[in-house]
This record gives sequence, C-alpha cells and structure tokens, in this order.
Amino acid sequence: MTTAPRGTAHEKAGGGTDRTPPAGDTTAAERPGGPGARPPRRRIRTETVSGYLFVAPAVVLFAVMGLYTVGYGFLLSFASWNGFMPHWTWVGLDNYADLLWRSPVYAPRVRDAGLNTLWVMTAVPVLTVVVSFPLAVLLNRARRMRSVLRSVYFLPYVTSGIAVFFAWQYILKPDGAVNLLLEQLGLGSLQQPQGWLGNPDTALPTMIVVTVWGAVPVSMLLYLTGLQTIDASLLEAAELDGAGWWRTQLSVVWPLLRPITAIVVLLNLRDSLQGFQTFLVMTNGGPGDHTNVLGLEAYSLAFLKELRPTLGLASALGWLLFAAALLLALINLRALRSKT
Repeated sequence: MTTAPRGTAHEKAGGGTDRTPPAGDTTAAERPGGPGARPPRRRIRTETVSGYLFVAPAVVLFAVMGLYTVGYGFLLSFASWNGFMPHWTWVGLDNYADLLWRSPVYAPRVRDAGLNTLWVMTAVPVLTVVVSFPLAVLLNRARRMRSVLRSVYFLPYVTSGIAVFFAWQYILKPDGAVNLLLEQLGLGSLQQPQGWLGNPDTALPTMIVVTVWGAVPVSMLLYLTGLQTIDASLLEAAELDGAGWWRTQLSVVWPLLRPITAIVVLLNLRDSLQGFQTFLVMTNGGPGDHTNVLGLEAYSLAFLKELRPTLGLASALGWLLFAAALLLALINLRALRSKT
C-alpha cells in the first residue's frame, strides 16, 4: 500500500510552493518567444538604424533648406550684393546702420514703414479680438444651422487670397460697391471720390479692415473651441448666483479664455509684423508710401531695385523683423505665464 507524499505546513497554508528552480531552468519571460521575452540586441539595433534612415531625409532637407538659408541670409546682412555679381562686398554693420539712422535714402523710408507697421500691429490684434470673440459666443449659442454659419464665417480663410484681394480692389474703387452703398443709404458725404485705397487718409485704415476680415475666421474658431471646453457647471453656478448673461461672459467666460486671447494676439502680431502680401497686391505701398510696411519694404529692397546692391539691406531688415518678432513672443510668453 502506497501513500501520497504530504506537503509541509507552509504549503498547506499558502496553497502553493516556494521552490528554488533547478539550475539551467528559465522563466517564461526569459524564454525566446515567451510573452515577456526581451527582443534580441541585433533586432534593437536594426530597428534603431531603420528609424534613423526614415528620419534622415527630413533632417537633410531641413539642414539644406532651413539652416543653410538662414545662415546664408545672416551672412548676407553684412554684405553688399545685387544677386548677380560674382562676389560679395563685406560691409560689416553698415547695412544695419543705414537702415536705422545713417542713410538719407533708406532710413526715412524704414521709419515711415515702421510707423505704418506699428499702426497695423496695434489695430489688427485689437479689432480681431473685438470681432471674433462675440461672433464665437453667438455661434456657440446657435441651435440651428451651426455648421452652415461656421462654414460661412470660415469662408474668408479658405478663399484664394489673390482673388479676394482683387475683389476688394473692385469693391473699394471710386465707382465700387462701398461708395454705391453709401449713396443708397443717404451717406454720400462719406464717399471717397478717389476710392478708399486712393485717399492717403483712408488707405491705411482700409487695409487694416481688410486684414482683420482675413484674420477673424481662425481667431473665431480658436475661441469657439475654447468655449466648447468650458465646464457647463461653472456657467450654471454663475447663473444660480444671480449673474446675468453679460456678467457671466465678462467674469467667467472671458478670464477662462485668456490663454486663447494671448495666442490670437500673438498670431496677429506676427502676421502684422512680417506679412505684406495684402499690401503688395492691393496698394503696393501707395498712395505715396502711406501703406508701405516693413515687410513690403524688405521685399522691395530685395527684388524691386533692379541691379542696385540692396540684397544685404533687405536681409538686414529681415533680421531686424525677426528680432522684433522674437522679442514680442518672449514678452507674450512672460505675460501669459504671469497670468497662469
């Protein structure tokens, strides 16, 4: 008669065994092909090399098209060149000095363009926020046709820029739609016989309005996204506390959307400082130089001076704009951190 071997008291209490695996035994995680098996070192090396090979074209393209051109432009800002001469003429910091104060030809133009740019940089972000935030609030409250309204408001952004700019030119002509509308409304005294872009007093404000018209869609979409992320319980709590609609918008919604406002302001500051396409197509800086901005002045120095060696001046002006944009971005970032 045989009897089964008895387990120890510990085995009975724990329901298991605490055996030391014999020498040469491997766990499931260490067995090749097991559920937690480590990949072989050769496989890791192959995957790493493959990853670098996939990334390499983008890195090479960035190095050639980004770093090389940036470095080339930076060196060009210290030289005099017209783009066709075989060699540059090294002038050091003369280009920066000529643009800022020394040259009687270029310094006054840069100062006037800087003043116009300052007006654009002040007016465009403020008006964009003033227009886009109420539109986003109204669109967020709309119960019907929300998708249609959203598409209509976003239409200026997806429409081809050149076509829109030429359409604005026709609308703002002496016999354009704006003057005709004013006449029909009995406001003929406000008509501009020279056209809204031909009068030096109205040209720059009109260009600011056109720029704001093109900037509102993206800003409104950012605000609308922020509005849809606000917890509804906060609005309900404000309503229970007796706050009206205006009070809720000013004291609850607006502070919560402050980071989005900072982004909207920063984007429009950057576009106002560096953008010039609208001014190039619609006015080319005229009448006179009343709508000449710094971006347009840099473009003019680079490509519209025939064979005069002004490429270095254009590059220097571009780097000054870059420094101003970087400074504005740092100020905006610091202000945003102090609020949050």
